[in-house]
Amino acid sequence: MALRRRMAAFSPFTYISNASGQPALSLPLHWSEDGLPVGLHFVGPIGQEAMLPRLAAQLETARPWAHRRPHVCVR
Repeated sequence: MALRRRMAAFSPFTYISNASGQPALSLPLHWSEDGLPVGLHFVGPIGQEAMLPRLAAQLETARPWAHRRPHVCVR
């Protein structure tokens, strides 16, 4: 139980998918004013893993992101 609480605290938005074993992915479909990617999390039905790469391909065609790179400041 302590491990589950720790996982939920560390990644509250993906914990349900991790615990249930459902396929999921995050796609950078929005960008902040600072140029940082904002991911949207998609969850598919159990046993339907192939659905998510198809969704990702369709969304990347509609809103290409492969060419975008956030500016990273290293100190």
